[in-house]
Amino acid sequence: MTRSTTDEAAAPQLPSPKERRRLREAKSLSEEQVAAAVGVTRATVRSWETGRTSPRGRKRALYAKLIAPEPEALATTTPAAAAAAAAAAAAAAAMTAPATVPTVPEPEPSVPETVPESAAGPTPVPSAEPTHGPAPEAAPEALPEAAPEVKAMTVVTEADTDAGRNTGTDAETGAAGERRLSPAEAFDELYARTAPGLVRQAYLLTGRRALARESVERAFQLAWHRWPEVAVDRDPAGWVRAAAYEYAMSPWHRLRRAHRHPDAPPTEPGKQALFDALLDLPPAYRRTLLLYDGVGLDLPETAAETEASTPAAAGRLMTARAAVAERLPELAAVATPAGQSALLHDRLGGLARAEHVPVPRPARAVRTGSEDKARLWTRAAVAGVALLIAVTGLTLHTAPTHYEPPISPAERVGGVPPRGGPQKLTAQDLKLQKTLREQLAHGPERLIPQLR
Repeated sequence: MTRSTTDEAAAPQLPSPKERRRLREAKSLSEEQVAAAVGVTRATVRSWETGRTSPRGRKRALYAKLIAPEPEALATTTPAAAAAAAAAAAAAAAMTAPATVPTVPEPEPSVPETVPESAAGPTPVPSAEPTHGPAPEAAPEALPEAAPEVKAMTVVTEADTDAGRNTGTDAETGAAGERRLSPAEAFDELYARTAPGLVRQAYLLTGRRALARESVERAFQLAWHRWPEVAVDRDPAGWVRAAAYEYAMSPWHRLRRAHRHPDAPPTEPGKQALFDALLDLPPAYRRTLLLYDGVGLDLPETAAETEASTPAAAGRLMTARAAVAERLPELAAVATPAGQSALLHDRLGGLARAEHVPVPRPARAVRTGSEDKARLWTRAAVAGVALLIAVTGLTLHTAPTHYEPPISPAERVGGVPPRGGPQKLTAQDLKLQKTLREQLAHGPERLIPQLR
């Protein structure tokens, strides 16, 4: 039974998968509690928050009501403030060139309320986004709430991450006050804003310059192939970043001779120690450290992008920091987690800018490569189907229509003489044959026995 259009229109609108998880953790709700309230399993709630499935019907309404933000949070974010933030983000992105990295002081991270002390350890893990929780009293030098987009422009990204979230949507067109961007123009703008920074991030993740450039280009080719999906995503830059990270961290690259070993480390001792410490970390820990301390994501977003729970991401982050602190004495000398995060933020940015990372190809070449690859795979699929049909037809034409049992080979039998035909007639047989032929030549007379 199908649903009507009125039911579709009456269904409540749900936020993006990452936002669903953030809203649930902001209310201190676990996956088990949400599953029990809605009437589903924990795996179903996790699939809703990762974007694999979406609730429907009565469960959709219950889930939307359960994770809905508080009225106080809705009152603090007015449409005018949202429009002003979008305009400020677009202006900041337009004033920043992709090859330059502005030096903006990193805000003091705050401790997320959803991380339990048992999972986070004795030292709470900070959050790089001041908008997801109240700032601690020990960090008065944190940046104000009015400029979250300025923080996202620092270090490895080299561009405004938040401004990239609205690329190809109506929000960017309204902020610019110009005509609606075409898909190719929106893609080119997203590529020009985020591609150079993503190449540097992939280099810190893999230690291979050629692989970093290849990963970013493959990720953007996949984004152009799925542009209708990427254009409406809440964070297109994050979508491309996740695709680039997944390709760069694939273990199959070890079988390729060009990417079997990392490139030569930097010559400066401090940068070389940080480079070696990053590559010695497990891939999941290295990615968590880069996203949190390098890119500047908060802990729930880092956990969502690495497909881990928030306590697990916090544990990985603390373990990675402890391993890097063993190589960097200045990091071990910092007592507070906020200070360690700021120092790693600065060191990762310096390492990414100091290395001569290859510049990615123009956006038009990436789009053309994606279209050529899709066209090639389509032709290959059509040719494969045609070849399969031809082979099947030839087989049906030449195959026998009935079963013929095979003739068994001859075998030699011992002890019994083979029968090769009639036996040789004896003299008596020859005489009797002659008599029969002579007497029965003129009719069917009966033979009269002759006595001798």
